[in-house]
Amino acid sequence: MQNFWTKLKKPIFALAPMADVTDCVFRQIIAKYGKPDVFWTEFVSADGLAHPVAREKLLIDFIYGENEHPIVAQIFGSKPENIKKASELCKELGFDGIDINMGCPDKSIEKQCSGAAMMKNPALARECIRAAIEGGGGLPVSVKTRIGYNKNEIETWIPELLKENIAALIIHLRTRKEMSDVPAHWDLMKRVVEIRDELRKDTLILGNGDALNLEDAKQKIKETGCDGVMLGRAIFGNPWLFSKEDTSNFELPEGPTPVLGGRAQGRKIGSIFVPSISEKLRVMVEHTKLFEEKLGKHKNFAIMKKHYKAYCNGFDGTKELRMKLMETENASQVETLVNEFLSKI
Repeated sequence: MQNFWTKLKKPIFALAPMADVTDCVFRQIIAKYGKPDVFWTEFVSADGLAHPVAREKLLIDFIYGENEHPIVAQIFGSKPENIKKASELCKELGFDGIDINMGCPDKSIEKQCSGAAMMKNPALARECIRAAIEGGGGLPVSVKTRIGYNKNEIETWIPELLKENIAALIIHLRTRKEMSDVPAHWDLMKRVVEIRDELRKDTLILGNGDALNLEDAKQKIKETGCDGVMLGRAIFGNPWLFSKEDTSNFELPEGPTPVLGGRAQGRKIGSIFVPSISEKLRVMVEHTKLFEEKLGKHKNFAIMKKHYKAYCNGFDGTKELRMKLMETENASQVETLVNEFLSKI
C-alpha cells in the first residue's frame, strides 16, 4: 500500500481536527470551496471503536466523502489492543492514514491516560504507535501532539516518538499547561526539525498553532524549515481558507445576491480569497442545510450555531443578525433570516 504522505507536494497544508467543528458536513463545504492537502476526522475513542455496540454510535464521526481523500482517521486511547482494533477498522473503512491524538488537554480524555497524558508515558505512547501500525496493515500512522506537558520537552519527547516508524508528526507548539492561552512557540519548530534530521528520519514535520491563513503558514514554513502547517481556528467562517486557485467561478447556492460595495463576488487579495457578504451568508445557509440533512437526526442543531458568529463577522448589521440566528431551530429559519438581511442591503 502506497503511503499517501510521500506523494504530497511540499509545503503541505492540512485541516486540524476539531471536535464538533470539522464534522463530515463542514468538511464537505471546505472540500467544495477550498480543499486542504490533507483532511482529518474529528477524534474518536479507540476503546469505543473496539466495542461492537459502542462502535455503532461513533461511526457517524467517521463518515466522509470521496472528494475528501486523502483523509486521516484520528483516534485516541491508551490500550494498545484497542488501538490495534480501531486501526483495523480504519483500514476497512477506506481511510488513507491513521493519526493518534497525543495532545488533547481535555480532562476526561486524560483520565483515560489518553491525549496529552500520553506525554507522561513515552513507553506506552510508543506501544500504541506500534499497535496502530500493526492494525492499520500498511496505512501510514501519524501523531499529533504538543511540545510538552508542563514545560518544553521537545529534546526528550520528540525523539521518543521518532524512534517509531511514523509517517508524520504534527506539533501543536504549546504545552498542555498553556492550552491555547499563549502565542504558539514557533521559535521552537526549527529545533524540532533539527532533531528529526539528527535522527536521520524521513518523518514529515508539520506545525500547528496561530497560523492565520496560507500566506502566514508559508512564512512560518520558510522561517522554520518544517514540511507543512496544520490550520485550525482560521477555518471558522472561512471555507475558502485553503483555496489556491481562482475562486470567481464557484457555483453558489441560489438566492438573492446583491452587489455589495460595488461587487457581488469575492476577490483575491494576493493569494487570499475574500468572499463578499452575500457569498459568506449563502454558504452559511448551504452549510446549515447540509448539516440538517446529514446530521440532523444524530446531532444537536446548536452545534451549527458556533459557526454563525464566524460567518457573520466583519460587516454592518452582524450583531443583530447573529442574535436572531441564535434563536433559530432549523435551516429554513436560517435561510429566511439571510434572505431578509440580504434584501435590505
